[in-house]
Amino acid sequence: MKKPRIGFQGELGAFSQEAVQKLLGDAAVVVPYQRFEDVFKSLDAGETDASVIPIENTLHGSVHENYDHLLNYNVRIVAETNVRIVHNLIAPVGVRLKDVRRAFSHPVALNQCLDFFVRHPNVEKSTFYDTAGSVRMVVNEGLRDAAAIASSVAAEIYGAHILKRSIEDDRRNFTRFFLLNTKKKRVLPPQPTSPVWKTSLVFSTSNTPGSLFRSMSAFALRDLNLTKIESRPLRGKPWEYLFYLDFNGSEGEEKVQNALRHLQELADFLRVLGSYPEGD
Repeated sequence: MKKPRIGFQGELGAFSQEAVQKLLGDAAVVVPYQRFEDVFKSLDAGETDASVIPIENTLHGSVHENYDHLLNYNVRIVAETNVRIVHNLIAPVGVRLKDVRRAFSHPVALNQCLDFFVRHPNVEKSTFYDTAGSVRMVVNEGLRDAAAIASSVAAEIYGAHILKRSIEDDRRNFTRFFLLNTKKKRVLPPQPTSPVWKTSLVFSTSNTPGSLFRSMSAFALRDLNLTKIESRPLRGKPWEYLFYLDFNGSEGEEKVQNALRHLQELADFLRVLGSYPEGD
C-alpha cells in the first residue's frame, strides 16, 4: 500500500519530523516545506495527504501563526503528540568544541540554550531559519569555526557529529504537535486503548460585559475541563478577539454536544477544529 505523504515545516531532521515519526512510525513519507503556510497550502491543494505542525512549546508558548492558519484553512485536527526537545551542539566532522566561534540555529532554539552561551562566551549566537537546516548549512559550506544547534537526527542525516548533547537550559522542554487532515483524505495514527479525548475549537463573542464568562459557562455547567484558552486578534475589528479553546471530551459525547449547542447560542462565530485522543 502506498505510504501517505506528510508535510511539515523545516528541513529533514527537524523536530517536526520526529513528531511525524512518533505519530505514524515508518508508515509515512515526509515532505519538508520552508514555511508553515506552505504546509497548509500543500495539504489544501492535495499535494500531501496530511500535515504535522507545532502548536505550542512549554517554554516559548504558542505558535500564533499556526493558530491563524487553523482558522484560514479547512483542516481538521485528528491527533496530537508531545516531543521532548533535546538541543545538541553539532559540527562538521573534524571540528572540535574549542574551534567553534559561531553557533547557528532558529532563534527560539538559541534562546533555549542561553546557559551554554554563558559558559562559552567565545561562541556567538547566529540566527538561522531552521534548526536542522543550520546543520545542513554548516556541513555543506564546510565551516571550520561553526556549529549548529539541532536534533541528533539532523546530525545523522547530514553526516555531522555531536560536540555536546542536551545543551538546552530546561529539560522539561516539550513541543505539542497536531496531525491535520482534510475532509477528502484521512490519515490516522494507531488509536490508543481507552483514550482521553480532547476537542479544540475557535469562537468569537460580542464585546459586551460578561460575554466571555457566559460562554465559559457552557462548559462549566457540564463539568467539562478546559485545558487551554488562547486569544488572537479578530481581523477587521480592532481590539476584538477570537478565542481558541481546548477541553477534555469528544464531539460524540452528549454533554459535549449540549455544550457546543449552548455556546453556539452565545457566540457570534463558532468552529470546531477537531476531536482527538490526548497526546502522551
